[in-house]
Amino acid sequence: MRRRRAKLYAFIATAFLLFIVFLHGRTEMTVAVGHSPSDDQLEAFMNRHTNSKNYTLESPFDWLDAPIRYSSEKTLTLPSAKPSTLPRVQADFPAESSKESHTREVRRKAVVDTFQKSWKSYRKSAWMKDEYKPISNEGKDNWGGWAATLIDTLDTLWIMGLEDEFREAVDAVAKINFGNCTEVNVSVFETTIRYLGGLIGAYDLSGEDVLLQQAIQVGEMLLRAFDTPNGMPIDRLDITKAKEGGGFKPDGHICIAGVGSMTMEFVRLAQITGNSKYYHAVAWITMILDYNQPYSLIPGLFPTWLNARTLSFNDSRSTTFGIGAMADSTFEYFAKTHALLGGLEPAYEKLYRDSMDQIDTHLLFRPMLPNNPDILFAGDLRIPSHADPAATILDPSMQHLSCFAGGMYALGGKLFNNAAHVALGAKLTDGCVHAYALTPSGIMPEIFESVPCASRSSCAFNETAWGEAVTAHYGPKYSFDAKKAAAEQRLPVGMTSIKDYRYMLRPEAIESVFVLYRVTGDPKYREAAWGMFEAIVDATATEGGNAAVEDVTVKRGELVDSMETFWLAETLKYFYLIFSREDLLSLDKWVFNTEAHPFRRPV
Repeated sequence: MRRRRAKLYAFIATAFLLFIVFLHGRTEMTVAVGHSPSDDQLEAFMNRHTNSKNYTLESPFDWLDAPIRYSSEKTLTLPSAKPSTLPRVQADFPAESSKESHTREVRRKAVVDTFQKSWKSYRKSAWMKDEYKPISNEGKDNWGGWAATLIDTLDTLWIMGLEDEFREAVDAVAKINFGNCTEVNVSVFETTIRYLGGLIGAYDLSGEDVLLQQAIQVGEMLLRAFDTPNGMPIDRLDITKAKEGGGFKPDGHICIAGVGSMTMEFVRLAQITGNSKYYHAVAWITMILDYNQPYSLIPGLFPTWLNARTLSFNDSRSTTFGIGAMADSTFEYFAKTHALLGGLEPAYEKLYRDSMDQIDTHLLFRPMLPNNPDILFAGDLRIPSHADPAATILDPSMQHLSCFAGGMYALGGKLFNNAAHVALGAKLTDGCVHAYALTPSGIMPEIFESVPCASRSSCAFNETAWGEAVTAHYGPKYSFDAKKAAAEQRLPVGMTSIKDYRYMLRPEAIESVFVLYRVTGDPKYREAAWGMFEAIVDATATEGGNAAVEDVTVKRGELVDSMETFWLAETLKYFYLIFSREDLLSLDKWVFNTEAHPFRRPV
């Protein structure tokens, strides 16, 4: 009897595992599938699939052989203690009804269909190129010529269950020679987040060894950017000089994102390989940031620009502060690296807490808009005189790039038990959702301005004050006629100027909407995501894929022949995840780098 029962149980278990493999191996998930693969199913597939190949890298150049001039006498070693038990991030989600499940699956499939359209066009017309041009229907190399879109999209293919496409892409990755480059030099930051992050994320999901082999090649190449007398990385890496191993001089003028935005990728590479040299490179930078944080012109908050040669964070050019372009991911990585290290390095919590408090104090503001929405935007701060750092000027320029901040505050608030930060994250995210709804296209402009409220507690809309701000920007041209200026500049009521009318297929707004949904469980974020998705697809669709928009203030603006790699790597991934079951890539098990590549958290 027991033997028959054991056979029955074995049969059931085998059938279940075969079902998982079948489910994950579908080339397209349809509504009939019912659910996306769960975290547990992904792990089961990763551990049990039999389609892996034994690859031999075809590259004639091995970055492990490239000499390094400046070596540290003592290597900072990766923490080896048992990871701390960190506070829970994700909300408790109730079981969904059949109607809710159906709606969610229909929307998830719409995201997959949009993704496949773009991916198939890249596969047909731009294979192994860095980017696909969706209007001219051709490829281009602008990120080193190492198939940036392919590598950036690897983990999206896996997460969406596109097994055949993933296997084909892995085969292609094995053929890439990271010793050859189409550019004289490459951005260290972009190469880190797109290439190294993409390879690590796909490896963490699939366990494909060739992805790790290539991640090591990219990591070794990027390690040469840290080959300077003081260990500070350079902004752009000359590939030929890096091969020769003569070392580099640190930059006299470099953005903070170019210095502090590589911790996650190098920490995870060190964890996977067990080699602390990758950890040392970024841990050294963290020590420098930690030491210099109190000495900025705004103590606690890092300036957008610094002198890496002299390690000066308060010289005459370190007078601008913000969390948008050139700064964003340094601040984003404090809480995320804390999670990735299992809470074993206290510096990241200190860096997070001190900088977030100053961002809240100096950069966040409530905008004066019709109907008095209780939302927040993030601006920039300037110090006109280095001799008088207390005389600051708030530039109320809201960037689409800054929309990541809602998710940053919400995630950090959960990891560090700070409910006030979760609330700030919600108001920042609601601000970006609101900005999307203000334009005829339903999409937020790249950069716009509004009037900062004097108080966050209440802020009634004042049309006179709005008009004065509009004429301050456009007055001379329009004889100080605010309504005429607003009409001709196509300003939504409440916006005082639009500095950049474009939408570049950016992911930051949907990223925060996704994080806030997972953190709070509030279904309003799923509904907001669907409205954003429909607006974006309607405005950007081409015959072959999706293109950037020149002007979001018209219903269907002129398109730009550009489809950045983050459209497939980030934007559509976050849309897919918010319409998937909440256990798929749980934020209590995974942490995403700034290019949306999932890294496995230690447990």
